[in-house]
Amino acid sequence: MEGKYPVYNLADAVDYQGDAIVSKTLMNKDAGSVTLFAFDQGQELSEHTSPYDALVTLLEGVSEITISGHPVRVEAGEFIIMPADEPHALTALERFKMLLVMIRS
Repeated sequence: MEGKYPVYNLADAVDYQGDAIVSKTLMNKDAGSVTLFAFDQGQELSEHTSPYDALVTLLEGVSEITISGHPVRVEAGEFIIMPADEPHALTALERFKMLLVMIRS
């Protein structure tokens, strides 16, 4: 990371911690936010809703993301959109890192 416009490696910008979920906010603006997460294997985010559409991109590992009762397996290099106001939950089938982009309308 050098110069006026540094380049980052997303997967290296957040570290795993045992039996934990780690988050790192990269941007938080009126239009939305960008957050990195690292989930240790077996960690979960329980079902919840958000008033904003969210784009989840897996950088490493495997997750099960359940949206409105429908589980979907998402692997490194794949992304899924979680629509606003629909209940969703995440489970780490193996440890994984993800980039979460929330768009406010």
